[in-house]
Amino acid sequence: ARVLVLTGAGRGFCAGMDLGDPLTGLGTSREERSAVTREVMEKETNALIRALYTLPKPKVIAVNGVAAGGGVGVALAGDIVIASHSASFVQVFTPKLGLIPDCGCTWMLPHLVGRARAIGLTMLGERLPAETAAEWGLIWKAVPDGELAGAVETVARHLANGPRAALALVAEAIDRGGNHTLDEQLDFERDTNALLNASADFEEGVRAFMEKRAPRFD
Repeated sequence: ARVLVLTGAGRGFCAGMDLGDPLTGLGTSREERSAVTREVMEKETNALIRALYTLPKPKVIAVNGVAAGGGVGVALAGDIVIASHSASFVQVFTPKLGLIPDCGCTWMLPHLVGRARAIGLTMLGERLPAETAAEWGLIWKAVPDGELAGAVETVARHLANGPRAALALVAEAIDRGGNHTLDEQLDFERDTNALLNASADFEEGVRAFMEKRAPRFD
């Protein structure tokens, strides 16, 4: 596989935690519920976000409906997020359940939209329409509902035909830039491009440029 496409089945993208799950429901003691929450988050939800976020392949997320709670974190763990106009993002943790966001939302939201908007979305739990999410920079773009599948396929095919080694490193490079000093990031760019420059993809890219044609990467 050269690219991952993730979307929801049915009307929504992801509704978040199942409040009817007996393991986290009100039928258990508070102590047991707390212990189960810790274990489930570490072994399941946190493991999912870590695996998705660090997958060394381009990840295209097609948000086909509401992304609520942890579903927001799942969506934002991708690289290119495209949502239908009828889709929306809503943080229900705090105002509805007395929790803080999970699935990486407290890290992703301020990185993407800033502290003020992240806190407002979290404390108020207001539904954020897809088009506004795109305007704020939370996602790549919002498209009409009937165009979502086609837009996602176009992007996925473009990425699948791209230079695999470089595409696997782009997200890491961008994320490192947010934590590095300029000098540290310049060193990272130097070392990474020194490796990529010695690849067959770079050779094909140069040949294609000189021959005025589209590159054909392996």
